Amino acid sequence: MQQRLLGGTGLAVSRLGLGTMGWGRSTDEHEARDQLTAFCDAGGSLVDTAFTYSDGASEEILGSLLGSAVARDEVVLATKAGVGVRRGQRYFETSRRTLLSCLDTSLQRLGVDHVDLFQAHVWSDAVPLEETLAALDQAVTSGRALYVGISNYTGWQTAQAATWQRAVPGRAPLASTQVEYSLIERRVEREVLPAAAALGLGVLAWSPLGRGILTGKYRSGTPSDSRGADAAMSGFVDPLLTERNRTVVEAVARAADGLGWSPLQVALAWVRDRPGVSSAIVGARTTTQLATSLATDELELPPELAAALDDVSSEEQRP
Repeated sequence: MQQRLLGGTGLAVSRLGLGTMGWGRSTDEHEARDQLTAFCDAGGSLVDTAFTYSDGASEEILGSLLGSAVARDEVVLATKAGVGVRRGQRYFETSRRTLLSCLDTSLQRLGVDHVDLFQAHVWSDAVPLEETLAALDQAVTSGRALYVGISNYTGWQTAQAATWQRAVPGRAPLASTQVEYSLIERRVEREVLPAAAALGLGVLAWSPLGRGILTGKYRSGTPSDSRGADAAMSGFVDPLLTERNRTVVEAVARAADGLGWSPLQVALAWVRDRPGVSSAIVGARTTTQLATSLATDELELPPELAAALDDVSSEEQRP
């Protein structure tokens, strides 16, 4: 699998990343082992998790597999902090205390002394930006992280954070920003991607399959084994089941039929090769599903089809 440098750093990551949000919830340890092995065998390196995924089970499962299923140095290990549950309430907080405490817990779960990439999972209006960034600096200077990044920041937030880090000598520059990006979620193209390009941040695209909608599985209803049918996850999917997005899905399906690919592969190849994208992060419930995504690495979307999909999914088409 092709490796790409993460933004302006020397850190190489695979152009497809392995997402582990479902590990410990919809994917058990046995299936996770098979996924991680298949991913690394295909040349994948970037494995992304977070403090909050499956209430910590994602990191714990991944930690149990490092050194047994795959060698630690085979993966670029990325995690995030700033989202969690405290006293039964979900919180979004990026204070120094929260970020560094979560990082220490993540390292313990993962069974490692450092991660390759530590990311602030969200922006917090309640916490001064300089405090959040100082915590990222401390993660690097203390040896707990080699690189740092941000996630789910708007364009102006991305520019402010990256500029702050570049303006002060000795600070750890931001390596990346992780954002939702797909054929049905292109709003990051307005400001986030230009800011990332101008300031040397690599883009990690999460949910490149439009939360599963671009696979075509919802074309004739909601499958019983899908996220949309899961009471805990339906709110993640339902807002995207719009007429505009159905038009995009049908265009993806037509392109797939013409190429002899799956709709998943068309949608994933489109995101993977967008300007500025270092890696498109794919998650799967089963190894069989993951194999379809990994097979995309050998495929290149014809330019004329990419342009047609650009047109049908453009922001001008959004109601």
